[in-house]
Amino acid sequence: MRLPKAVRDNLLFLLAETHSQIANFQVLLETQATTVAQRILDRRGYTYNLKMRIHDGCVDALRHGRKGSLNVFSLRAAEAIASDLERISHICFECVHFIGNVTDVKVLKKSGISVLIEEALRGIDLIEQAIDQEDTKTALKIGNVERKLDRLYNNIFRASVKEMRKSKKVEDIVTALFIAQRVEEIGDVLLNVSESVMSAQLGQPMHIDRFRSLKTALSDLGLIEAEVEPIAETKSGSGISGISDGASDEDGYVAIFKDGKKEKLKEERESVENWHEIFPGLAPQILSYNKQGKNASLLIEHLPGLTFDQILIQEEEEVLDKALKHLCKTLKAVWKETKRKKSFAANHMGQLQKRLGQVLDIHSDFQTAQGKLGDKKIRSLEDLISKAKALEEKVDPAFSVYIHGDFNLDNIIFDGETKKIKFIDLHRSCYQDYTQDVSVFMISNYRLQVLDRKTRRRIQKAALHMYEFAHDFAAKQGDKSFDFRLGLGLARSFISSTRFILDAELAGAMFLRGVFILERIAELNEKDVNSFELPMKELFI
Repeated sequence: MRLPKAVRDNLLFLLAETHSQIANFQVLLETQATTVAQRILDRRGYTYNLKMRIHDGCVDALRHGRKGSLNVFSLRAAEAIASDLERISHICFECVHFIGNVTDVKVLKKSGISVLIEEALRGIDLIEQAIDQEDTKTALKIGNVERKLDRLYNNIFRASVKEMRKSKKVEDIVTALFIAQRVEEIGDVLLNVSESVMSAQLGQPMHIDRFRSLKTALSDLGLIEAEVEPIAETKSGSGISGISDGASDEDGYVAIFKDGKKEKLKEERESVENWHEIFPGLAPQILSYNKQGKNASLLIEHLPGLTFDQILIQEEEEVLDKALKHLCKTLKAVWKETKRKKSFAANHMGQLQKRLGQVLDIHSDFQTAQGKLGDKKIRSLEDLISKAKALEEKVDPAFSVYIHGDFNLDNIIFDGETKKIKFIDLHRSCYQDYTQDVSVFMISNYRLQVLDRKTRRRIQKAALHMYEFAHDFAAKQGDKSFDFRLGLGLARSFISSTRFILDAELAGAMFLRGVFILERIAELNEKDVNSFELPMKELFI
């Protein structure tokens, strides 16, 4: 880690102080000497002062340091490690108070806590070595201490429970167990330190399970060394990175590495496999899938081309026209190939009800009450949604097709050279009403936070192009309630998408459009559904 001398010196002082406090705590555990206890408690202010010197030193370095001489990830790691070391000291202070409540010192000696402390000391001793090194081996060793402490604590817990059944010193045993649990928490702190050091050395945020998954992924690619560049993070918490060996063309990626919650990535892998069976050529190839505890990782084929949001914002009109043409051509082929008589409703209003709380957390002024304007009754937002839901439940889709499930612009890739469309982020793919994908695509255009007139016209063009294509497809398939179901989907997406938008003007415009659609639907009877129409051009201005 590259650190200014003042920051580095204070960090080493804090390491030495933390080691000293834990060593003193070990002595206290054996002796219960009040002088040792007081020695630990008296040092609390010094630990805090060292932490603040490190934080202030990092701020000064950022404020006054020369560009090129600073390593921001190292400074960020130094701040985090300082806070973590102070937390370890705080754990020691708490344990001192616990020990004062133990009446029989033999209980502490028999508890096995000293073994936990020795392991924690071993982890702290590794920190200085990890800071000095350029590789991640020692950082990984620090992280492994957490696993060892977990196992040791579980053994102590089981032994303590057994001892309680036959001992008269139950209070002391429980207190010793509390102390053991607090010492075990030092392992969690050391894991944080490990990840901070690793992030500084790799130049990007990195947790230990992700690092292990990444090593496995590089091995699967046959790469000993590679460059890993963060690309994005999904709303579900998954991280997406590009892997480059420095030899490939274009943007240099040889594969895409995605890691996150095991359930999400397992769903995505299964959906990709389904796409390969149902409609080959649209989904990327999965190069490998690995599990690490509750997390997992996917190594995915890198797809050349541009996402649709990049095309809308960056490319010429001719490229956009080609991309829209090939997207609609691809969707038509998929929908025809996968069309099934059995229908699966999108439940647009159910989706909106589920997300409405998150919307109102961000935009509390969207909560509208019931009232009257002259003779006209004004429905509350909840009432509008409930009425639309009741009508939606009476109208089944004419058929179902295999949909993407999260048909946002950044999940669709167009390769201008091969003129091919590809889909990514497929964990929600299933057989369903195609108005789900159509509505998400249209609103994904509208919610782009670009305000210049030229781009807004292109956004309107893309959304209307998708509508006209889907409307024409529905007419040819005899799908008479398409516009009604699409209206429900648009209302859902207009309103629910505002939970991702802080710009009050854009969020307000989207919310009012969603309410307008719901008010139109509230006027309908079941017999009016097939003749329902919306002023699409005006909605997407």
